[in-house]
Amino acid sequence: MTEKSTENNKNSQTTGTIPAEPAALGLTGLAVAALVIGSGYVGITSGIDKVLMIPWILFFGGCTQLIAGIMDFKRNNIFGATVFTIYAMAMLAISLTLFFITFGDVTFDIAHYGYGLIAILTFTLIATIASMMANKVLFTILVVVDIAVVGLILHYLTGTPALTGGIFLILTSVLSFYAVASILLNSMAKKTILPMGDPFWKP
Repeated sequence: MTEKSTENNKNSQTTGTIPAEPAALGLTGLAVAALVIGSGYVGITSGIDKVLMIPWILFFGGCTQLIAGIMDFKRNNIFGATVFTIYAMAMLAISLTLFFITFGDVTFDIAHYGYGLIAILTFTLIATIASMMANKVLFTILVVVDIAVVGLILHYLTGTPALTGGIFLILTSVLSFYAVASILLNSMAKKTILPMGDPFWKP
C-alpha cells in the first residue's frame, strides 16, 4: 500500500496536476462586482452605502478573478489568464479609488479615473476580438463591458450621467451568471445543458 502510494505520488509529480476549470470562479467574481458597482451608478445605493461596496469589489472583483487568472496561467490558457488578471487589477484599483474618495481628505481630480478606464477599454476591445474565437456568450459579455466602460468614461470626463454605464454593468452581471451556470452545469453533467454558443471566428 505504501509502495503504491509512493509510486502514485511520483507519477503525479512527473505528470503534474491540471487545475480545475477556473472560469466559473472568475465569472462569479465579475458578476458580483459588476452588480455591486452597477447598483451604485444607477442610483440604488448612494452616499455612505458606497463604503459597503468596497469589500465586495475587493474580494469578488479583485481577489476571485486574480485566483482564476493564476489558475488559467497554470492551465496554459492565455485568454482566461490575461483577461481575469487584468480585470482583477482593475477591480483592485476601483476599490482603492473608492476608498480614497470616501475617506481621503485630499482634493483631487477624478478625471484620472476616466483615463484609467480608457486604458481598460483599450484592453477590453482587444479581448473582445479575441473572444470571437471562444464562444458567443463570452463575446457578448465583453461587448456589454465595452459599452459600460464607454458610458463611465463619458461620465468621468464629460460629466454625463452614469446611468448607461450602470445599466450595462448590471447586464454584465446577468450574462456572467448565465455563463457560470452554463460552465458548472455542463461540466457536472458532462453534456451541454446551457449552451455557450459556437465561436464567431474559427481561424
